[in-house]
Amino acid sequence: MDVPDSGSRRVLVVGTGALGVAFLPFWINWLRNAHPETEIRVALTRSALRFVSADAIAVLSGREVFIDDWSEFSGVDVPHVELARWADLVLVHPATLHFVSRYALGITDTPLLLALQSTGAVVGVAPSLPPAAHKSPVVQGHLDVLRARPGVVLAPTVPAVSASTGELEDGGSAPLNELYDLCAARARAAGKGPKP
Repeated sequence: MDVPDSGSRRVLVVGTGALGVAFLPFWINWLRNAHPETEIRVALTRSALRFVSADAIAVLSGREVFIDDWSEFSGVDVPHVELARWADLVLVHPATLHFVSRYALGITDTPLLLALQSTGAVVGVAPSLPPAAHKSPVVQGHLDVLRARPGVVLAPTVPAVSASTGELEDGGSAPLNELYDLCAARARAAGKGPKP
């Protein structure tokens, strides 16, 4: 996150199709209040739109929401290049297992995934996993790939009550403020970004 100590930071918040994306309006409001110098853009996957309104997010962020679908853009638009260059920091919250897997594998079938593979910004990822998914060696492999990838900060999952089982499970996404702090700590350790 190569951001100057003063001036605005540009943060791209990405919401994917986990149920926790329903709380994204709260987190956008928190980000604007806790970091008023920050310029915020929000991108939503098509599956996120089942749980959160793009209109509500646009009002709270003060900008049109980026919908992660090639059909939203004309043939001459290159949204992935613009997004990749614009962001100083990307926060993927929550990140579904589907999104985590595609990102770890380097799949670039949407504008957003192509932008994330091309950006020089720090990318913070807060996985939101279904019950018992963290026990899968395939899932662990994808998480290990992201942990080892330079420029990616992977937040640990937290215990959360599963909407499907009603039981406390490991796999909830870390709160956005914790993901932000993890990314800021990484930037400070690298000698970049705002001082504490």
